[in-house]
Amino acid sequence: MRKNLLRASGAVLSAVALAVLFLRPASAGRLPADHFPNIELTTQDGKKVRFYDDLIKDKIVAINLIYTSCEYSCPLETARLAQVQKMLGDRVGKDIFFYSISIDPENDTPETLKAYAAKYHAGPGWLFLTGKKDEIDLLSKRLGLYSEPAASLDGHMPHLLLGNEPLGEWMRNSALDNPRFLAQTIGDFLDNYRNLRPSPRTAPSVPPATPSVMATRSAPTCWESPMSAIVTGWSA
Repeated sequence: MRKNLLRASGAVLSAVALAVLFLRPASAGRLPADHFPNIELTTQDGKKVRFYDDLIKDKIVAINLIYTSCEYSCPLETARLAQVQKMLGDRVGKDIFFYSISIDPENDTPETLKAYAAKYHAGPGWLFLTGKKDEIDLLSKRLGLYSEPAASLDGHMPHLLLGNEPLGEWMRNSALDNPRFLAQTIGDFLDNYRNLRPSPRTAPSVPPATPSVMATRSAPTCWESPMSAIVTGWSA
């Protein structure tokens, strides 16, 4: 009997812990546009775009950092994202957009990125981007993706950032996770947004319940697991 009570108590505590973890604070919401450096980037097709205005505003996105001469993590994370794109099908380019931003823009020209994208069979809805080194460094810090070059053999950590810009919700995963896990995570992220959006006639009285963790501009902090970190905002 006592064992059953202990099990039941443990289950209740676990449920409470999950409820706390997945509760989105009422103060959380869309980040101000000026949080994101609206830097100019160039796609693998040579098109000039602005990061906020053209790439993330009113969109759900998946962002990672790469460079084409990377020997270890970049080829693996790009190959896994290619598998994820295949699993998500036509949702990529419609419900979510993939962006791979080079941290070696001096060498990663649009032509180089185009060949790299073709090598991994990147489909519609997935852009490979280059720009100015200092601006990309600033952007990566604001997104919580920056890591010191000495942090790994490749000079950066293989993170994948999922973001729902309209709701101000951001989730960081490892880009080296199992592709099925990543596809499921992204699918759930999209489905939760679709299910929680208000209908034209009604609006929710409270913000939707989603995972949330406050983070600094430089990197997400608190409650971070080896698999992911959830971010709803950055401090000033």
